[in-house]
Amino acid sequence: MAVNLLGYFSNDIGIDLGTANTLVYLKDRGVVLREPSVVALDTATRKVRAVGDEAKRMLGRTPGNITAIRPMKDGVIADFDVTEAMLRYFIRKVSGSAFRAPPCVVIAIPSGITEVEKRAVKDSALHAGARKVITIPEPMAAAIGVGLPIDEPAANMIVDIGGGTTEIAIISLNGVVFSKSVRVAGDELDSSIINYMKRAYNLLIGERTAEEIKMRIGSAYPLDEELKMEVKGRDSVAGLPKTINITSQEIREALSDTIATIVDAVRITLERCPPELSADLVDRGFVMAGGGALIRGIDRLLSDKTGLPVTIAEDPLSAVANGTGDVLGDLTWLMEHM
Repeated sequence: MAVNLLGYFSNDIGIDLGTANTLVYLKDRGVVLREPSVVALDTATRKVRAVGDEAKRMLGRTPGNITAIRPMKDGVIADFDVTEAMLRYFIRKVSGSAFRAPPCVVIAIPSGITEVEKRAVKDSALHAGARKVITIPEPMAAAIGVGLPIDEPAANMIVDIGGGTTEIAIISLNGVVFSKSVRVAGDELDSSIINYMKRAYNLLIGERTAEEIKMRIGSAYPLDEELKMEVKGRDSVAGLPKTINITSQEIREALSDTIATIVDAVRITLERCPPELSADLVDRGFVMAGGGALIRGIDRLLSDKTGLPVTIAEDPLSAVANGTGDVLGDLTWLMEHM
């Protein structure tokens, strides 16, 4: 029986199922949804009260009967049922009346996850309403999304710093030559800031405040003009609200150990690269994607530590989602992985 592949894949979606944010790519329309991977639950009934942006606004601010949780941890599913509810919400939100049939879904997953963790992602998406689920390694999706010529017989290196994992890969001829996935990324940077504020100032702050500090004054390399910020939290000794002023230099110190782990992972990847491909990287360097690529000066730091040119992708936050979208448009790739 003949199958009309163009029709079969016409309304399908790509998902970047991230620890911090989920992005959904709708074929022929691009990224149509970008929301936090957060779900607010009723603690008694386990009923979903809110998902995405609305749920994130509840983080740390909910009454006793509602809890806002992140069902993804370190790039993998920590709570299967809640992840399924979140995916169902996102799929329905982007579909509207567009889908006459359940969509085929391409999901980007960390390269270092186990087969059991990969199966959990597939099952969760199938239960959420997908008719077919195809997975693609995150670094491969990111490389495709930023436009690297991965089909050439030359080294293409991508460093994708997400929320839960940092994915590093060297790709040549549409294949991954070597990849490394470390469960140290944006969330760990936030935790480093929380711990520093408690240690240095006896100030207790939440995840949202730590993320805001990271985005406003966080840096990995000395700045030409250091930044300052006012931070509000609770004094861990007196138990009262407290306000302090901090500098970007302090936050750089707080982030230094975590960023050093990412630098080490990049160096290990380069050490495992075959000599001929290493020669390519001398001229090509590598590309950075993911939210972590937006930390001030991280490209300069990595360039100093590796001696290679480093480029930040034009739209680092959407790189993986755009990669899943490009895969949706490649029928050959899809049929090979069906």
